[in-house]
Amino acid sequence: MLPSPEEITRHHAPDPTINPWVHGKPTPEPIVIVDYDPHWPALFEQLAHALQSALGPLALSIEHVGSTSVPGLPAKPVIDIDLTVSNPADEAAYLPQLEQLGYDLTIREPNGHEHRCLRLHDPRVNLHVFGPNCPEVIRHRMFRDWLCQHPDDLALYEQAKRQAAIDVENVMVYNQRKQAVIHEIYSRMFKAAGLL
Repeated sequence: MLPSPEEITRHHAPDPTINPWVHGKPTPEPIVIVDYDPHWPALFEQLAHALQSALGPLALSIEHVGSTSVPGLPAKPVIDIDLTVSNPADEAAYLPQLEQLGYDLTIREPNGHEHRCLRLHDPRVNLHVFGPNCPEVIRHRMFRDWLCQHPDDLALYEQAKRQAAIDVENVMVYNQRKQAVIHEIYSRMFKAAGLL
């Protein structure tokens, strides 16, 4: 069943009482924003092919999302992928195949749409696992497509990203710094889609 407009437009806030980190918080590292790399789409295609081959019909969809999926947008050189499976909580069904590819489960959020995040270190990838018709996946796709079609918001988001990355070694702080601009763009996007 498709999520309601209210579910799609609601901003998810992590539960501060729950520790999502599987191996503990990651080691701090500088947040580096690089110019858009035209090789990112081809890299995603290679990664998606490997995921599809490993998972077969378990992979319901594989989407390139995040800043590296938006042509012309500077980004951290990390490919973000949304992988949809029938039940993210059933890790035994898909996790061994992903580990064979070198992915490491780093985040588990049962209260956040059953989100799982796995990381690949070479190349750098954040693999987000969600279930069917997940509001977060819909939001990610909408945001990607909106930025591709609205150069003013693309420029606004680029500026927010560059400002947020100054003197930061914590990705959570980086994300918090650009959150107001993201919400501003989401509001325009949701209104245009008739969801608000």
